[in-house]
Amino acid sequence: MIIKVCGMRDAENIRQVEQIGADWMGFIDYERSPRYVNGIPEYLPKSLKRVGVFVKAPFSRIMERIGEWQLNIVQLHGNESPELCRKLQQVSVKVIKAFSLRTDKDLCTTEYYAPYCDYFLFDTPCNGYGGSGKSFDWELLTNYHGSVPFLLSGGLNPNSLEALSKFYHPNWIGIDLNSGFELAPGIKDVNSLSTFISEFRNNKFNKKYSNNE
Repeated sequence: MIIKVCGMRDAENIRQVEQIGADWMGFIDYERSPRYVNGIPEYLPKSLKRVGVFVKAPFSRIMERIGEWQLNIVQLHGNESPELCRKLQQVSVKVIKAFSLRTDKDLCTTEYYAPYCDYFLFDTPCNGYGGSGKSFDWELLTNYHGSVPFLLSGGLNPNSLEALSKFYHPNWIGIDLNSGFELAPGIKDVNSLSTFISEFRNNKFNKKYSNNE
């Protein structure tokens, strides 16, 4: 299972989280987010895949950040078009499109993006974009029959292991961890995060899934 830790910006905190078993690390380029990265982080992880998170950003801005942050993956968290996803795939980055789920009807939109996305991320609706600290009804995903693999996000915290161990979907390939493991916006509780990642990796339900890169 892929473990993505999102909302990073502090150099020392990035170094610490890089060492505890995550696969991807997310950096947010959205000025209204309390985890916004202004400029280039003082330190960028070397052993993890780097994910840039954008909300309604123009193609030119995303391309600028791809170069500055040396991004492997772009995550789109607003109302971006399938055409933008297509253009990004053509520049050799992986594309994640995030969807906030209130009802199973929200899943219908994914069909338009499927040809141009490598992953989906399913999250909790909130007034802003991400970091709500609340989970959505995972039962909605029983109605997801698409072929694009997805990450589960929204409200995951140190107490989520039992719920995750009971969840199953053939296209579920990872989790996105953020505000549920923070001491302050953008600063992760390394001890709590390390314990959770270790327990998640060792949980027997992981044997249902093959490893994904």
